Amino acid sequence: DAGSSVEEMEFNWDEYLEDTGTTAAPHGSFKHVDTSLQNGFAPGMKLEVAVKSDQNTYWVATIITTCGQLLLLRYDGYGEDRKADFWCDIMTADLHPIGWCEQNKKILKVPEGIKDKIPDQEEFLQRVLKGACSAPANLLEGLHRGKNPLDLIAPGSRLELQNVRDSLEAWIVNVVENVGGRLKLRYEGLDDSDKFDQWLFYLDPFLHQVGWAAQHGYSLQPPLAIRSLKSEADWQEILKKVKEEEEESSVPTDLFKDKPVIGVHSFSEGMKLEAVDPMAPFVISPATVLKVYNDKYFMIEIDDLRPERTTSQSYICHVNSAGIFPVQWSLKNGLHLSPPPGYPGQDFDWADYLKQCGAEAAPQSCFPSLTSSDHGFKENMKLEAVNPVDPEEVCIATVTKLKDSYLWLQLEGSKKPVPDCIVSVESMNIFPVGWCETNGYQLRPPRKAIVNKQKKIAVVQPEKQILSSRTVHDGLKNQELNSSDSVVINGKYCCPKIYFNHRCFSGPYLNKGRIAELPQSVGPGNCVLVLKEVLTLLINAAYKPSRVLRELQLDEEAAWHGHGETLKAKYKGKSYRATVEVVRTADRVADFCRKTCIKLECCPNLFGPQMVLDKCSENCSVLTKTKYTHYYGKRKNKRIGRPPGGHSNLEVAMKKPNKRRKRRKHFFVHKKKRSSASVDNTPAGSPQGSGGEEEDDQDESELSHSLAQDRDKRKRKLRTFSFSDDENKPPSPKDMKVEVAEKLQLDSNPLEWSVADVVRFLKSTDCAPLARIFLDQEIDGQALLLLTLPTVQECMDLKLGPAIKLCHHIERVKLAFYQQFAN
Repeated sequence: DAGSSVEEMEFNWDEYLEDTGTTAAPHGSFKHVDTSLQNGFAPGMKLEVAVKSDQNTYWVATIITTCGQLLLLRYDGYGEDRKADFWCDIMTADLHPIGWCEQNKKILKVPEGIKDKIPDQEEFLQRVLKGACSAPANLLEGLHRGKNPLDLIAPGSRLELQNVRDSLEAWIVNVVENVGGRLKLRYEGLDDSDKFDQWLFYLDPFLHQVGWAAQHGYSLQPPLAIRSLKSEADWQEILKKVKEEEEESSVPTDLFKDKPVIGVHSFSEGMKLEAVDPMAPFVISPATVLKVYNDKYFMIEIDDLRPERTTSQSYICHVNSAGIFPVQWSLKNGLHLSPPPGYPGQDFDWADYLKQCGAEAAPQSCFPSLTSSDHGFKENMKLEAVNPVDPEEVCIATVTKLKDSYLWLQLEGSKKPVPDCIVSVESMNIFPVGWCETNGYQLRPPRKAIVNKQKKIAVVQPEKQILSSRTVHDGLKNQELNSSDSVVINGKYCCPKIYFNHRCFSGPYLNKGRIAELPQSVGPGNCVLVLKEVLTLLINAAYKPSRVLRELQLDEEAAWHGHGETLKAKYKGKSYRATVEVVRTADRVADFCRKTCIKLECCPNLFGPQMVLDKCSENCSVLTKTKYTHYYGKRKNKRIGRPPGGHSNLEVAMKKPNKRRKRRKHFFVHKKKRSSASVDNTPAGSPQGSGGEEEDDQDESELSHSLAQDRDKRKRKLRTFSFSDDENKPPSPKDMKVEVAEKLQLDSNPLEWSVADVVRFLKSTDCAPLARIFLDQEIDGQALLLLTLPTVQECMDLKLGPAIKLCHHIERVKLAFYQQFAN
């Protein structure tokens, strides 16, 4: 009706998630969607590319990342240097597989920018091409050039589909529609009749390229449900016509290379198990292995004890089929097992039932491991899911329950209400938030999602610009993509996969333990959606989420080159929100990720489109929180960490009077709480208030002043830092009023302690169990001396008692530092 169409038109995922207080399931949890976005090219592949400065010569380049028909390339010889990376369009750029120049008498010549680095071209090529993987020739040349492999399954293409209801025979199906790899299929010979149409994802294990049945010994026969619609002669005529047109309508076999491999099963006829009917996946029921076809396929039937039954619920399975479980699986997981129709009573007992049927239970060894904890789904997460009752519908879904690798989904907005559906986490009928919008398919909105027009937030949404090959060509100059273009190739996702490189340095704001719990990657997908999810995960992985949100907040006075997104953070029961700038195009994603990392003072490779497999190119593993800012702080001339020259400037810097310096916030320094109504724009490490110029060599002076202020703060009960000429001189021990139980004698200056030294000291005290926290958070000596009771409680989530005990030992170290080393 007209009312519901208005609601559908105005549905907005961001507003809905905010209104319901829920989060979207991570993009990386949908492996089949990831696979569908691959374009046949992979990072690390090599190809020969025309040199921009001399179009008559070529050089070897490596694929850094891919985005639709765009490739990010780097000429071999630049190593880890990213400054010369460039985007090019497969359709228009002069790209060729390795060996093409030699075959076509073309010149391979080192580009000018790296000429000095490669004195011997022949030796260099032999070394870099040894064991290298060349980009596929068929994707660089010919009819398939530049096409997303998935787009080759066009309407009118033919495939073979096994009949999973009553036999293993296959029949030809026509592709009616392709929605992001989800295919609407119609049996060959039914013409315009859609009564028997089916929706399947192209990676479904029962869907194959034409010719599969003949190759594997299966006959081509129309399913029983449609066989009576035509005579045998008609069906044979249809089959003959298909074979004549096979070349025109066939789909490349490469498309199916990522299909799940069907393993060997060990089921026998008559065995009992528990199962979910895929056509009505709402309950778990007792089932029987009805027939074994071969070592890969078997048929099961949902048990029905009614003598008057006329139909059966049977379907064909393989060892990795979803929804089959060993006997007692429901009981062990606290789930209800629906007794078979006709079973006497409601208290079903497997032992009695097996004895009554004279059957045996399928052994545990028949079932692959069901436990999977790294899928990324959690209760109350939102996603998009196919309605099993009406596969035309894709609905909003909420995860209501998780058991092993199975989800219980509540569908919202379906035309007819359905119970919670039971689906595998690897189901190809579930999709990430935004999948329907990206692929131009109608998502069924929730019935109550009536948008109040007065409530809408004025956020500029990026327009999607569908570019033809010619349009992309006009936006490319010298094979480089104009970064101002908003590109969505063929209406598909445009952001590459963003990896979280857990081994990289996490910086002062992000909790290393929480970073390690993040998914390995997010995306690929719409740039704005993927980057928003990445930033949300980082905010939630922070010691203080509100602080990270403040660091990421868009500076209203700065030039705005991207798209404003509202992000939220919760900390200590208060909610914060701010507008954050994200980029909209794939060519800017890598730079955005790197700059965001630097803004958060972590390793520039902590997250981004490149996976760090072994050793980080920034060598961040050898750095600690205080050392790291010297290299990657937001302003290198205002660094906080220890300078490379050690402590030789400490005394000199402290004696410089009359230098008004801006106040500086250090790592682990307690800040006053902000109200939830606003977020401070001041970045960590930036000046507070007005003042004169800072000097590069005052880092250690800053640290000593902080220690002196820490002492004065305890005396005066103040929570703010101030600098005066009198404070430029370290206090003498007799002026200090710190109460300690015993005097501590230190063998080395705590300013020079490494993380390992700090951990070693703590293990010698009665706070030894807390040493792990210091190791995980990479707290070295300088950071230790800046810790106070409030920051210990907030940053380490300690209760008051343990925090006081820990601070007692920190005070002993501070006192020993003043007495032994400060002068």
